[in-house]
Amino acid sequence: MRYKKEKLESLIRAELSKIIAKELEFENSLMTITEVETSDDLKTAAVNFSVYPSEKSKEVLKKLDAKHSYLYHLLRKKIRINMLPKIKFKIDTGIEQAAKIEKILIDENRKD
Repeated sequence: MRYKKEKLESLIRAELSKIIAKELEFENSLMTITEVETSDDLKTAAVNFSVYPSEKSKEVLKKLDAKHSYLYHLLRKKIRINMLPKIKFKIDTGIEQAAKIEKILIDENRKD
């Protein structure tokens, strides 16, 4: 079961990345899908994404949510399985938080 879940997550990430790159345009920002996490029952999938610059994250999320049904429809055409998980977009702040922590550590080392 674990292998199937990981394979599905990878497939959703790859295909959805292609679809979004082809179908949507984000002004003055770069959006990347960082991870897809499906539930154990494979009914839902959280699509985590990061945006550069991060100030545009909410704007990108709004656009993704507005086009959610259309993107899901295109994904369904690419991935032909009986139960394709419902997708929900989430902003991934992990990279931004890691950069902040790294900056703090560097600043602390300079003080010493």
